[in-house]
Amino acid sequence: MLPTPDQIKEYIESNMTCEHVHVVGDGSHFQAIIVSPEFAGKRLIQRHQLVYAALGDRMKAEIHALSMKTLTPEEFAQNG
Repeated sequence: MLPTPDQIKEYIESNMTCEHVHVVGDGSHFQAIIVSPEFAGKRLIQRHQLVYAALGDRMKAEIHALSMKTLTPEEFAQNG
């Protein structure tokens, strides 16, 4: 069974400290906006690695593609 955007959101939120998560997708391709204080001081690749770690094996087994915008709370407030 393919995951829903709500399930992907739940997976991320249950394994990371997040202030905002928005996920859309069609069951195999997803786009996400993730706002987390855990991203502070991290480069883009490090931010993505945190999200991949939060998703664990689901990234290999259930999720075909995930495009994400990763922001700190301060960046989100500025760029909203």
